[in-house]
Amino acid sequence: MSKSLKRRAPVWARLCAGLGCALMVGSGGLLVTGQALVARYTGAIETGGGSLIGGTASAEDDDRGSDITGPVNILMAGIDPRDDTQAPRSDSIIVAHVPASMDQVYLFSIPRDLYVTIPPFAQTGFAGTTAKVNSAMSYGSYLGDGTHDVQQGFQLLAHTVSGITGIHRFDAGTIINFGGFKKIVEAMGGVTMTIDQSVRSEHLQPNGKGRPKRPECLSGGCDHPYTGPQKVYKVGTHHLQAWEALDYVRQRYGLPNGDYDRQRHQQQFIKAMAKQAMSRDVVTDPTKLLAVLDAAGDSLTFDGGGSSVIDWGLALKGINTEDMTLVKLPGGGLYDNGRYLGEQLDPSTAEFFQAVREDRIAAFLLDHPDYVAAES
Repeated sequence: MSKSLKRRAPVWARLCAGLGCALMVGSGGLLVTGQALVARYTGAIETGGGSLIGGTASAEDDDRGSDITGPVNILMAGIDPRDDTQAPRSDSIIVAHVPASMDQVYLFSIPRDLYVTIPPFAQTGFAGTTAKVNSAMSYGSYLGDGTHDVQQGFQLLAHTVSGITGIHRFDAGTIINFGGFKKIVEAMGGVTMTIDQSVRSEHLQPNGKGRPKRPECLSGGCDHPYTGPQKVYKVGTHHLQAWEALDYVRQRYGLPNGDYDRQRHQQQFIKAMAKQAMSRDVVTDPTKLLAVLDAAGDSLTFDGGGSSVIDWGLALKGINTEDMTLVKLPGGGLYDNGRYLGEQLDPSTAEFFQAVREDRIAAFLLDHPDYVAAES
C-alpha cells in the first residue's frame, strides 16, 4: 500500500480548543475539525497529474492554500481492511455539503448496496461495470502484484459517486479504517447517543465478545451465521463504550428498513461524536485531546485538494453540532426477474442532487421535509 505524506502538526493547532466541526462516520469513522487539528497527517488521495478527487484541478486550485470558500463537497469513506492483499470495500460512504455561507453542513449517505455504473479506470485497466457502489474501491485498488492501494481505490469511488450525484468533483476526501474508528472513540472516552429504536447485534454477545457461528455456516453461505445471546441496544440515551458504538453503527439485519436505518444511525453518530469532541471533557483536557488527535492522525488519510488540514479546519471553524443537518435519501430494492441486484434511489433524488450542485439544499428541504432525517 502506498504511504501517505506525513507531517507533524504545529503545537498550536494540536492544542487549540473549541472544535468547529467534526464529521465522523461509523464502520470506520471520519473526522475533520474546525480550530483543532484531528489529523497530524495529510494524505495523497488525489489523482495523478495534479487532478483532484473526482475531477480535474486547475493551477489556481493547486495553489489556493487557505483560500477555501463555499460551497464545498467532501467525500468520506469508511473501510475495514485486514491487510494489503485484500481488496478494500467502502462500507460507509457519506457526502458532506457546506454551502457558500460556510455556516452549515448537510450530510447524506450513499447506500453501500446501491446498484450503479462504475466507470472505467485506466490505472488498473478496469473496463467498467454495473455493481454495488461499495465495490468501486476494490476495482480501483488493484496494483497487479496481489496487493491493493486504498488511496488509488478511493479515486474510482470518487468518480463513481460523481456519476451518481452529478457533482463534478469533490473538494476534499477522507478515508479512515475500522480500527482507527475504535481508537478515536476510545480516546474520547466513548460517546453519548440517543438510540431511536431497539437494535440487536448480529455480531456480539452482551459482554462484547463475538457470537459463535453455527456449525453449518463455518464455511460461509449463511445470511445469519451467528448464534447465541445478543447484545441489545435499547431505546433511550446511553453512553456507549468504543466497542458498543462501533457495533451499534454496523447493524442492519433485523432493522425494519435495513441499511437505510443503519445509515441514519451512522449520521446520528456523526452528530453525537461532534458534540462529544466539543465537550469540556475533551477540549479542556490536554491529555485526552492529544490522545484523540493522535488516534485520528494515525488512522485518517485526508486530501484537501491543495489545502492543508489546518486550512480546512480554519475554514470550517464557524460550524458547530447544531449546524449539522442529516439528510436521508429514499430508495428500495432493485430486482431482475426476482433476483436482488442491490438498492436503487427514488427518482426524486435527482432533484435533490441538482439542489446540491446548485447549493440550494435548504430550499429543497423546506419543500421536501421527509428528506430530513431524525437527529436523535
